[in-house]
Amino acid sequence: MRWNKILRLLAPAPAFRWLSRGRSVPAVAALLMFTAAVFVAFVRLLSAAPEEKRIAIYSTAANYTLPVLDRNGDEYVGLLEVFEPLGNVTAKANGNHWKFRYNDVESDFTAGKTRGRIHGSDFALPSNFLLENRRGLVPLSCLGTLMPRILGGPVTFNPNSRRLFIGNVAVHFTAQVSKTTPPKLVINFTAPVSPSIATEPGKLRMMFTHEAVAAPGSPLLTFDSKIIPSASFQENNGAAELVVAAGVPLIASLSHDGRTLTVEPIAQAAPAQAPQNPSSVIASPAAGSTAPAASRRYFAVVDPSHGGEERGASLTDQLAEKDATLAFGRRLRQELDARGLATLLLRDGDTTLSLDQRASLTNSARPAVYICLHATSQGNGIRVYTALIPPAAENRGPFLSWDTAQTAFEPLSRSIATILATELQNKEIPARSLIAPLRPLNNITTTALGIEVAPPPDDVSQLTSAAYQQSIAAAVAIGLSNLRDRLEAGR
Repeated sequence: MRWNKILRLLAPAPAFRWLSRGRSVPAVAALLMFTAAVFVAFVRLLSAAPEEKRIAIYSTAANYTLPVLDRNGDEYVGLLEVFEPLGNVTAKANGNHWKFRYNDVESDFTAGKTRGRIHGSDFALPSNFLLENRRGLVPLSCLGTLMPRILGGPVTFNPNSRRLFIGNVAVHFTAQVSKTTPPKLVINFTAPVSPSIATEPGKLRMMFTHEAVAAPGSPLLTFDSKIIPSASFQENNGAAELVVAAGVPLIASLSHDGRTLTVEPIAQAAPAQAPQNPSSVIASPAAGSTAPAASRRYFAVVDPSHGGEERGASLTDQLAEKDATLAFGRRLRQELDARGLATLLLRDGDTTLSLDQRASLTNSARPAVYICLHATSQGNGIRVYTALIPPAAENRGPFLSWDTAQTAFEPLSRSIATILATELQNKEIPARSLIAPLRPLNNITTTALGIEVAPPPDDVSQLTSAAYQQSIAAAVAIGLSNLRDRLEAGR
């Protein structure tokens, strides 16, 4: 192909017109390089965009987060939105005046003024009250004094982390490392929690976005242990995080109805309970080693997350994530089997399996695809995850690094996830593909996907609806069936 044809394909129209007026190829190539550099810089600028500011509010009525707005160099929040989950609220704008009522307490504010009236008494604002599209905005910093005037009760507000506690709702915890060998870090909470957990070299992170977990007396907790020497607590942007430092890879599990969180070295996970079907027993190799082929060749391994004492997220007061994933796993196995795709259900009862055991059993089965199932009460539709691979570790001959075993299969996994999400969207099921540090995806030596099922809009109870689960299971099975050739080729 001639240079001008190549440049016609690559160059923007103005650059090609510049070339056609007699400019040299090197000159246009320089222009293209400059354009590419500007584009890369723009993409990096977008990727470095700051996280959206938010405030978390905790109460006996509801725990919720709200967006924080930057106005005139100050942070603002919608007053109606702050009180709406707490009781009966009404608001009415009349010109520059904005009247607000919460239960029996009336308030009156004026746009551009720093004074208002609450329950008949004057109240001073640190900055002007704002009125945008009939929506009343107050400075974020005033909530600690404004809300007690309206609620008639105590409020604790941490403006630096943007976390606000109404009444006595804080969840406290104690942390202690056992004297066992190896040690375990046992964290007891005063109320159930369901944090998101992520691992990275030397650390295990627990993020609390919906629970009112309060700071301990000291943000740094130290333990008399060389394996688990410390844990640190920090708060930021409406969330709390507990980071456990360790010299070995760790795993965390919830028990005691979500009130106890145990962190321990991965090698000490309890042995798996025997599968109910003896014909599906597979030898479990040591982490990072090769495994003998299973007696039966499966197309798919379906892995309902959690189980046993590990309940997972509390989707409703009565529904635990472990029960929703098991029900969905059984339906997905049925749909795959009906299409001639032999499927092993890794957990077909309320049993406990560690993440390492799930990966070892899967790698022994040598399937074309591994699918771990999760459920959430947030959002709607389906999220299809692939692994976020940690920094590469050394492979030793035929023995792969356990934490990066997925590396060779990562391109196919991401391609399959994108195609599957598109297939689901074509069937009018909201879906998107994401990358996350979701174990045990990075330990799997085949195409590995995580599928998280969310309920229909505004109806969490439908997560266990037979019709809803069936529609999603059928759509996933059809999508995987259509991709069978690619999956088999990448086995």
